[in-house]
Amino acid sequence: MMIRPPAEDGLMIIPQTDHSRLVGQLAAHWGNDRFAAPTPYDSVVRAAMFHDFGWLRYETSPAFNEATGGTPDFIHASVDRFELESYQWTHEWLLEQDPYAGLIANMHRTGIWRGRYDAITHPPHPTFSNLGPDIEAFIARNEQQQQQALAAVDQAVFRTNFRLMQVWDILGIYFCCQEPYPDYIEPVPASYEDKDGEGVRITLTPLSSTRVRFDPFPFDEDGQQVQISYKHLPRSKWPDAETFRKEYFKAPTRIINLELCA
Repeated sequence: MMIRPPAEDGLMIIPQTDHSRLVGQLAAHWGNDRFAAPTPYDSVVRAAMFHDFGWLRYETSPAFNEATGGTPDFIHASVDRFELESYQWTHEWLLEQDPYAGLIANMHRTGIWRGRYDAITHPPHPTFSNLGPDIEAFIARNEQQQQQALAAVDQAVFRTNFRLMQVWDILGIYFCCQEPYPDYIEPVPASYEDKDGEGVRITLTPLSSTRVRFDPFPFDEDGQQVQISYKHLPRSKWPDAETFRKEYFKAPTRIINLELCA
C-alpha cells in the first residue's frame, strides 16, 4: 500500500490496486500529435490498469508492525511466498485473457527488482540486494518464460510499451506517495520509432496540490482529469493489529481529482 505522510486530519492509505487503476487511467489518455498512443491499445492499457493486482490478497489483511504501531508502505512490506504466489496469479490471470498484457505485467514485476531493465535514467530506481532465494527463483522462472513469449511479438514495439509502462508507473507513484513536487522523467519514448534509450525529458511542475503541468504534454486533452481513490484513517499509529485492521476496513473511501495540464 502507498501511504501519504500523516496530516493533521489523519492518514491517507492508497491500496496498491487503486494505484494500479490510476496508472491505467494515465495509459488510457496517453497520446496526441506529439506522443504516440499505446499500441496495441487494449492490451497495453489493460496491463497498466491491472499490473499491481498481485497485491489484492495482501489488501485483505494488510501488515501491522507492532514495533512502530503502524502499517508498512509498499517499499517496506515483506515479500513472502504467499505474495509471490499472488504476483504469479496476476500474470497468469492476465495471460489467459490477453498474453500481451500478461507479458508486460510480468516483465514489469521482475523489472522492479532488476532496475526496470534500464528503461529509465531519472528518477533513479532503488537498488535491491540480497533478495533471497524465493524472489531470485521467481525472477529466474519468469524471465525464462518472458524470453519464450518475446519471440512471438515485435520486440522493438514491445520494448517501447515496456518503457511506457515504467513511465506510467513512476507517475502513479509520484501522485500517490506525496503531494506533487518539481521533478522530471527521462527518457520517455514519444513514438514507436524511438530506439531504446531515446526519447524526451518530461518536466513535472506542480500548479497546486492537485494540478500538475507536463512539458511536453503527453495526454490527449489539456486539463484531463484522473482520480485516485484512497482510505482515510483518523490516525497513523494503533495499539495492535486488530484495532488497525478494524479502522482500516471501516475507513471511508475518498477521491482526489487530479488535473493534467499543458
